[in-house]
Formats: sequence, C-alpha cells, structure tokens
Amino acid sequence: MKIRISMDGKGRATDNAHIERWFRTIKQKYVYLNPEKNGLDLYQGIARFVQHYNCRKHQGIGRRKPMNLYLNAA
Repeated sequence: MKIRISMDGKGRATDNAHIERWFRTIKQKYVYLNPEKNGLDLYQGIARFVQHYNCRKHQGIGRRKPMNLYLNAA
C-alpha cells in the first residue's frame, strides 16, 4: 500500500498553530528571561517550567488545571 501525504486542503495553515503558540510561550516566559549556561541547565529549567505550567489554573479552560483534565480523560 502506498501512502501519499496531502499538503493541500482546508485548515492546513492552522495545523501547527497550537504547538507554535506553545513554543512561543516557552520562549517568551522562560528561555528569553532565563539565559542558561549550558544545555543541561536549559533542559532542567524548561522541565520545571512545563511542570509549573501544567499544574496552574488556566483562564481559557475554566480556571482548571491542564494536568487534571489530562488525568480525567485518560
């Protein structure tokens, strides 16, 4: 079976919008404000940021925590 990847169609311009917004958030809220000395410090800092981000209440999802939504859906 041959698989062809379609690069045309409705919504293709917005396919990556969510992940691009997420990376913009990481860069603006952590990376640019906390220049690290090496890759390990950067990795550990981003891990802390992601943990904090997922455990805080978000306005866009009714002041709920993303981690709770994920655990309830799983």
